[in-house]
Amino acid sequence: MKSLSKCIIFTGVAALLTFGIISFSCSKTQVTGTADTVYAESKSQIVPADALKIVEALQKSFRAISDGVLPSVVEVDVTETKTVQTIDPFEDFRKFFFGMPDFEEDDDKNKDGNDKKKRERKFEQKGLGSGVIVKRTGKTLYVLTNNHVAGEATKISIKLNDNRKFEGKLVGADARMDIALVSFESDDKSIPVASLGDSDAVKTGDICLAMGAPLGYSQSVTQGIVSAKGRSGSGIGNINDFIQTDAAINQGNSGGPLVNIYGEVIGINTWIASQSGGSQGLGFSIPINNIKGAIDSFINNGKIVYGWLGVSLMPATKEYCDALGVGETGGALASQVFIDSPAQKGGMKPGDYIVEIDGSVVKDVEHVQREVGRIPAGKVVQFTVIRNEKKVNISVKIEERSDKISSDNGKLWPGFIAAPITDEIRQELELEKKVNGVAVTNVLPKSPAASLRLQTGDIITAVNGKPVKDLKSFYAEIALVEKSVNFDIYSNGGTITTGTYKF
Repeated sequence: MKSLSKCIIFTGVAALLTFGIISFSCSKTQVTGTADTVYAESKSQIVPADALKIVEALQKSFRAISDGVLPSVVEVDVTETKTVQTIDPFEDFRKFFFGMPDFEEDDDKNKDGNDKKKRERKFEQKGLGSGVIVKRTGKTLYVLTNNHVAGEATKISIKLNDNRKFEGKLVGADARMDIALVSFESDDKSIPVASLGDSDAVKTGDICLAMGAPLGYSQSVTQGIVSAKGRSGSGIGNINDFIQTDAAINQGNSGGPLVNIYGEVIGINTWIASQSGGSQGLGFSIPINNIKGAIDSFINNGKIVYGWLGVSLMPATKEYCDALGVGETGGALASQVFIDSPAQKGGMKPGDYIVEIDGSVVKDVEHVQREVGRIPAGKVVQFTVIRNEKKVNISVKIEERSDKISSDNGKLWPGFIAAPITDEIRQELELEKKVNGVAVTNVLPKSPAASLRLQTGDIITAVNGKPVKDLKSFYAEIALVEKSVNFDIYSNGGTITTGTYKF
């Protein structure tokens, strides 16, 4: 990644040559010497003294921040072992000339069923990132960095600001949040630990400094401001609400700290948005408040323990909001609910529109994901939802998230996304005006909907024999389902009844 630089040239000296006299003029400073050598007898005062004091004070602040924080910023050198499959081009040649002319087809396979021509080859890939020391326990120091820096490393080396190197050990890593914790051992009690700030208190426009080893240049500091908060994107760290900064961030900065004017870590630098591959003033950091709890979780459990609600969320478009009667408000639609999940046990239903968590207003889907992820297992949390245009309070006992359970489509009810029938859908499916209900979209494999052979484009007109005319009445009917369910489906000009799904 190449960094962009701009060069500004100031030209401030002019000489006037004449045949008779060379003259110099200065309003306050007497100049002596020859035409070729000029000496100023006093300092130039380009900047007024009172203004200069302010700038100097700011400069001293930046120096103090750098001096105070950089000793806790480290370079993280990693080695990853990669495995690739290669094909032996001479395998058939050997078989032909050295016997086995009557080999069976199975002879081309290993016992595990893999092609014998394919060979696995391992190679080492080196990488470099940054990190910051965030905790000490006895002789053990803990370095916070990104998962994409150290999460798959087989060898880790920690390099301090004084060039001392230590062997690092991966304590834990989490791809969902894109953070990792690395430890190393040292008897040196003078190695500093960085102070963690309050990222919730950060405001747009705040001065900040990004530290790390961009492009391999260790102990580098860039300065900028907080450009925005609550950003999402990149495809990594999907439960993060990133801090955006214009402080220059490049390759190698990943895992380094974003620091406020008090010398406190407010974020971990993670990714950039760039068309050139270099810094364009669009850097993104994980807010430190999102990470604080993960540090001890890594140390105690080797992983981050996430809270689990057990719903599939989606942002509600204007069409959905109008169909549900929730108005244009922030929130998140629980379009589907996992069977036997904390949400279902607490009484949450598909079609519930989540607007508050423990009295805190919900902004969007990502907000719900972040807040629920932070809730410890066993805690009872109150959710406020809009159901049938009325607010309903639901108490849910949060459980620990299991990737195996949360990815089981067979437990996700109803297993598809119900869409309101808009004019566009009517036109696309060529539906008569008399046909009402909800449109079936995004049928998940192995889900209850899939077992009933529902397909995208089907129109559900009844649930357990009770007609549904719109999205609101559809969710009202499936909320009453307990032991079994079937649907009336309008498709290709006719109506059929599905089989019965039993819970």
